[in-house]
Amino acid sequence: MNKVIETFKLTRMFNELTAVDHLDISVEAGEIFGLLGPNGAGKTTTISMLCTILKPTSGTAKVNGFDIVKESRQVRKSIGIVFQDPSIDDRMTGRENLFMHANLYGVPLSEQKSRIDNVLKLVELEDRADDLMRTYSGGMRRRLELARGLIHYPKVLFLDEPTLGLDPQTRDHVWKYIRELKENHDITIVLTTHYMDEADKLCDRIAIMDYGKIIALDTPAKLKETLEGDVVIIKANNLETLSALITEKLGLQNARIINGTVEVTMKNGKSMLPRIVEVATQNNIFVESIALREPNLEDVFLYYTGRTIRADSSRERHGFLAIARRRIK
Repeated sequence: MNKVIETFKLTRMFNELTAVDHLDISVEAGEIFGLLGPNGAGKTTTISMLCTILKPTSGTAKVNGFDIVKESRQVRKSIGIVFQDPSIDDRMTGRENLFMHANLYGVPLSEQKSRIDNVLKLVELEDRADDLMRTYSGGMRRRLELARGLIHYPKVLFLDEPTLGLDPQTRDHVWKYIRELKENHDITIVLTTHYMDEADKLCDRIAIMDYGKIIALDTPAKLKETLEGDVVIIKANNLETLSALITEKLGLQNARIINGTVEVTMKNGKSMLPRIVEVATQNNIFVESIALREPNLEDVFLYYTGRTIRADSSRERHGFLAIARRRIK
């Protein structure tokens, strides 16, 4: 298949902090490619380099065949961007924002009206197009930003945390538009997210990032298959002792305490449930509940990093602050 994006040891440092560390990835034409990881993992910094907003400290990348350092102008012409933070003028109407963006990207005057009508229809904002942006809800603003990113018919659309802060219903609507872009338009989509369900439902392939590195890359299904088993969740009155007993008595090495429960991944989890309860009872541990489920991407992240994706990070905002300034370093 045709590679639309390729990175070659792509690296970005902020003083002594390595935000993106020798990144090597490729994105195929027509796929939805996700960068999944916690805040501070390097996702936004990666996208900002691919969009030529930040220059790499070392290494480079190609987007649509253009080098991001040597041919940055051509890169910008061929991509669309929806930033994590709002970047539209709320003193203008939705339609006026789209006209302004069309002019900035050199869309021919003869095509502007029809293109604007098309993207407004795509995101279902035709009836609010002439209202001031300040009257729009958060979800409507996000949909207009999607429309704006498409107005010049980009080959690649970058979405940085596209549903951050949106309510569940609005998130579902945005997901619908993203799927429609993939299915009905000749466009490649790269998105960053720390929402597991978003990555699982939308992405053809996912690169899990942590501390600026790719720690796993595959389809959502294959990533979950790497755990080779079921996840058992136990709620009990003595988690530390129970976790140690599961390791000692049952030989399960990956029991962890998470959110007030013991979680352990194992093969044939259903047959192991009675044995876990038996071990707990023999050691005067009261089991409040025990449940079994299939692995999800949160489990995959935990498997590779030893912590949950919600874990705090001191690296958070280094990349965001640089990107918010919207200037090339």
